[in-house]
Amino acid sequence: MAAVIFREHLTLDGHIIGEICLNAERTLNALSQEMIQLINPQLDLWLENPRVVALLLDSAGDKAFCAGGDVVGAYHLIKAEKFDAIDEYFANEYRLDYRLQTFPKPILCWGSGYVMGGGLGLMNGCSHRVVTETSRLAMPEISIGLFPDVGASYFLNKLPAEVGKFLALTGSQVGAKDALWLGLADYALSNDQREEVLSGLLKGIWNQGDNHAVITSLLNELSQQAEATFAETETPIQAQQSILKDLLIDDSIPAFVERIFALETADPWIEKARNNVKTGSPLSLYVIAEQLSRSRHADLKTVFLMEMQLAAQCCRLGEFAEGVRALLIDKDKSPKWRFTQVEKS
Repeated sequence: MAAVIFREHLTLDGHIIGEICLNAERTLNALSQEMIQLINPQLDLWLENPRVVALLLDSAGDKAFCAGGDVVGAYHLIKAEKFDAIDEYFANEYRLDYRLQTFPKPILCWGSGYVMGGGLGLMNGCSHRVVTETSRLAMPEISIGLFPDVGASYFLNKLPAEVGKFLALTGSQVGAKDALWLGLADYALSNDQREEVLSGLLKGIWNQGDNHAVITSLLNELSQQAEATFAETETPIQAQQSILKDLLIDDSIPAFVERIFALETADPWIEKARNNVKTGSPLSLYVIAEQLSRSRHADLKTVFLMEMQLAAQCCRLGEFAEGVRALLIDKDKSPKWRFTQVEKS
């Protein structure tokens, strides 16, 4: 079974919509080295083919667009001390993300279900980012002793300061309406509109001006039809803005941890964030804070270069491998972090 399925859909006016379908449903479409190696040459072919006017990036199954990179594969490479191979994996992943960011033809991403870590890197690189009522966006690297990568140093720094940092430090999940509000997504559609998207693309009038505008017009129309689907959707980030600002009123990680542990709230979204901090890597909290600070004014290319260097160090430090072991290999959920707690200031 192919890890990625490529399809070419013929439009009514004789052009082609290229489809990239991540096809690893059992692993929630985790982005593997094999997937990356398959996607890149296909992008080359479609870039050179003038009949290909737009791309559709989606996935198999309903649970996840892509729940992250192949961290289990990374774990085994680290344990085998194949550091050149793990460096190559991260470099290839980041190059793919950067290529999507700079690809000249429009790319529509159908980001339904879990869109996490490497999945968010893929989606963020697309020109038209669609979320649905089941979308859950997150950078949950705090739970595995890593840091939000795949360009997160860039796009999290574009969010309101306290929000981007809070999402990075807590791995909190973002639903469709909050994703739109933050600019992490462009359109909210209902899951049952998936086929309408493809049929609309096939009916489009292409190469008569701006092909990006063809997709924009279609998604604007469909998103208006879907408004009722999201009428009652909760928006914890918008609702908790003042709390997030108070929690991150300064740059002190010990103070942040102390505040979030002392916070009196029954809000389930905040409770989940607090638990992620409690069980996550104390070292990663410091790494993430420094990462976001140093990259605050960096451009996209510089960010990816910085993240490659940081990922290489994290793979050699041991914290990342231990986090993956506890969460996904042995599944005991009892990581033995390098440090047991964040020291008080």
